[in-house]
Amino acid sequence: MVRIADDPLHNSISTEALYVPNSDRFPVTNNVDPNELYHYKDSFSCRATRQAGNSSDYFYSNDGLNFHFGVILFDAVLVILMTRIVAFLLRPCKQPKVVSEVIGGIILGPSVLSIDKKFNGAFFSANVKYIIGNIGTMGFMYFLFIIGVKMDLSVIKFSRKKHKMITLAGVIIPLVTGTIVGNIIRPSMDKKLSKPSSIGRVVLAMAVTGYAVIYPILQELNLLSSEIGQMALAIAIITDGIAIILLIISGALKQTDVGVDAALWYMISVIAFMVFSAITLQQAMIWILGKNPEGKLIEQVYVVLILLGALVMSFLTDMLGLGIVTGCMLTGLVIPDGPPLGSSIVARSETFIMNFFMPFSYVYIGMSVDLSAMTSVSWSGLAPLFTLAMSGIVFKLLATLVTSLLVKIPFREALTLTLILNLRGQQEFMLIMHWKEKSVIEIPSYTMLVLLVTAVTAIATPLIRFLYDPTRPYIVNTRRTIQYTPPHEELKVVACVHNQDSVATLINLFEFSCSSRRNLSVYALCLTELNGRAAPLLIDHEEQKMTFNYSGYDSTYNALKIYIETKRDVMEIHSFTAVVPKQTMYQDICKLAMIKEADLVILPFHMEWRDSVRMTELHHQRRTPSVLSNVLDHAPCSVGILVHKVHLLGPLFDHSFNSSPRHVLVLFLGGADAREALCYADRILMNPNVFLTVIRFLSHHHHREYEQEKKLDDGVIISFRERNGRNKRVVCREVVMKNGEETLATIQAFGNDVHFDLWILGRHKGINPVLLKGLSSDWCEHLELGVIGDYISSMDFDGTTSILVVQQQTLRE
Repeated sequence: MVRIADDPLHNSISTEALYVPNSDRFPVTNNVDPNELYHYKDSFSCRATRQAGNSSDYFYSNDGLNFHFGVILFDAVLVILMTRIVAFLLRPCKQPKVVSEVIGGIILGPSVLSIDKKFNGAFFSANVKYIIGNIGTMGFMYFLFIIGVKMDLSVIKFSRKKHKMITLAGVIIPLVTGTIVGNIIRPSMDKKLSKPSSIGRVVLAMAVTGYAVIYPILQELNLLSSEIGQMALAIAIITDGIAIILLIISGALKQTDVGVDAALWYMISVIAFMVFSAITLQQAMIWILGKNPEGKLIEQVYVVLILLGALVMSFLTDMLGLGIVTGCMLTGLVIPDGPPLGSSIVARSETFIMNFFMPFSYVYIGMSVDLSAMTSVSWSGLAPLFTLAMSGIVFKLLATLVTSLLVKIPFREALTLTLILNLRGQQEFMLIMHWKEKSVIEIPSYTMLVLLVTAVTAIATPLIRFLYDPTRPYIVNTRRTIQYTPPHEELKVVACVHNQDSVATLINLFEFSCSSRRNLSVYALCLTELNGRAAPLLIDHEEQKMTFNYSGYDSTYNALKIYIETKRDVMEIHSFTAVVPKQTMYQDICKLAMIKEADLVILPFHMEWRDSVRMTELHHQRRTPSVLSNVLDHAPCSVGILVHKVHLLGPLFDHSFNSSPRHVLVLFLGGADAREALCYADRILMNPNVFLTVIRFLSHHHHREYEQEKKLDDGVIISFRERNGRNKRVVCREVVMKNGEETLATIQAFGNDVHFDLWILGRHKGINPVLLKGLSSDWCEHLELGVIGDYISSMDFDGTTSILVVQQQTLRE
């Protein structure tokens, strides 16, 4: 049958014949001889088309949208803008990116904008849809490739028994119950859906939630470092392994239609191909790593070859019946995660894939969503598929929740985990599109499933935000402060470092704190930003021996290790490493402080010495305040921020330090933070080489003093003087201030008169407002340091010294 269709929107010079199989993909044949159409069994649609080439002759009255290339360029802009606009509008609703972009695709599709025939004909003709579909398919392929690169399969080896129990229950129970429900309602299904293979496809899709779906949403929710987030990722990896096995088995069962021998050869060929590919690709990656200079990113040519290799693998897996996206996923899994290879590929390709390819993928999904087609079909035609899909979702919810409770997970966390493991997204959309192309489902059923998957994720994500606070585990009801730690007990400190300079800064402070007896227990945490992998890591180096290729890590860890070896007799030091996203770095810091029952967390606030008089903040440290502020808000103990204004040009640590006198100044402006600072200074006095000066600031005529805070301050000062009244290394003074200007002038005078090696002060809690009168926090460059701390650490302050700004533990409910 030949049908001639005229396009009234454009006057075209060429005609094309489109071969229309049972698919949305149209191989185009130009200038077909009508006498040769009898060679094809299916129908052809002949229509006027846009011209090839470009629209460079626009000023000669040619419309730019009359050319294929011009339309594609315009659609690319339209697709990306639409998905971004919808994401912006849905931001107050706390929706994940996948929901926003799918809705953007639906808006561009026949349900909203393309319902207008002129709009659809101008921007989304059959040829344009064909191109968008192919770009979208490549987007899904490379999306899974990037997820595969980031995935760490070693998580399976270290997964706990409860992870495996939740995984098995969350997959097997929905599979069994879904199959039973499918067979019960089978008589009401249409011919294609009622096939056992079709029922199995739907049930399996609802029973399995993939890593590729969970990871991006957890990343958006900043839950990657949380206990629930890591548990969900471990379960998702195991689930993906089960899904691949079931995929191979289902492929073999299809071959039984031909014969048992065909199924057997299929299994052998698939397994042999996967083993051969894994070994070959792994050897290729080893060869590439051998060619790469140590500490450098992989050369661009190798990245391109790997991306092309992913396409070849997709072609081969599609030939074997494993699906076109499986090859990309398998290629990504073989690539070592993290630097240098994984991080190089992610750094050079992720932005383009996620921000250019993926919007086309979601529009590709939305282009076939037709609400009018769905509403035109009676409910009896959609009810069987809806019941089958919902049964899988509901039974997975129940199975995961009940199993989580049985393995002693608290109800709130169990419900959160259940919702995470029932999130839907990219993998389900790919499967639904595949079913439509294979004519397992029609447009009405396709539309219903896309809306159902989108609704499940749109409802679950805000509930996860509401139910789970990743900082809740750090809430404690007991005092973990320096003030409430008896002087004869060890002070437990979590000290954070992220480069060699920060190690030197902390060593400088520890040398002040060291005494002849062991009174300090330090948990040194090397912080490394997560790059090229998905799962965060927290490693105890006394229990786990691991190597890292992250830039600067070796020098940082080795510097710390050398110091540990030299101080074992006077200080107990344990080393840890956290490889985490910068957004959740504070969670690992608080987690370690919680586990080790620390009394103090010390965070370095780094400065770079540029010359003898000027300093500027490192550009990297513009990110630091977010980590600092989060730790200050959520730490389960007191927090100290250490600023070092002098670049250490000498050795990392000097044994002559112990014999040379060191001068320390405490600025006591009152309040809980100031009391905590004084208590730390009191501990430093155990070092016989430390000389301590304490300056207490009081308001004129005790104006606007908080009576309760004044009593607590007096108690701490009196106790300190009683302990150190005869100590000639201690000087205590009181000064009376009328306003903030006098306070700063007095501090500057002390800085000019005597060189102090270390200044210690409270951050801001409980300071008499008279002492800060006229000093607005608006001009503070670093609010994390408080008003006074920010001034002392600034270029306006002449002293070149180290500053420790202390905040006492804040008890939260």
